[in-house]
Amino acid sequence: MVCSANICRSPMAQGLMRRELAALGLDRFVGVDSAGTQVPRPGHRPDPRARQVAESHGASIRKFKARRIVADDFQRFDYIIAMDRDNLRSLEAICPEEYKNKLFLIMEFAPRSDLEEVPDPYFGNLSGFERVLGLLEAGCKGLLNHIMARHGFTL
Repeated sequence: MVCSANICRSPMAQGLMRRELAALGLDRFVGVDSAGTQVPRPGHRPDPRARQVAESHGASIRKFKARRIVADDFQRFDYIIAMDRDNLRSLEAICPEEYKNKLFLIMEFAPRSDLEEVPDPYFGNLSGFERVLGLLEAGCKGLLNHIMARHGFTL
């Protein structure tokens, strides 16, 4: 899961995806991490508003630490999920050609949404974080369904 600073959207998406995987007993098989394309303060914890909203929905993110995406991530992960087009472009610019098929927007997995991107809630209020959480839940559930179908997981 990738956003800009790795303190709002991507850690929320990481926490939601982990919550969904654990609920289905798939957390032993599928790993999730998050990173940012422009991390000014590596090691910084998620925004308090992101923590509050995520935790109110059963996704603890308080122990996550911001990190910048690194070259090894493109090989290591099967999916590199961007929150918006700016971050997708940043990923495309640094991703080796052989791994570009791993790059997606999170909202590609939320077919019932008219939105293509998850807006950055950082400069807004708590209701913006709530809205983002709803979008991320839809994207994460769709991504999980995609992973289950593509990789043969059955319940």
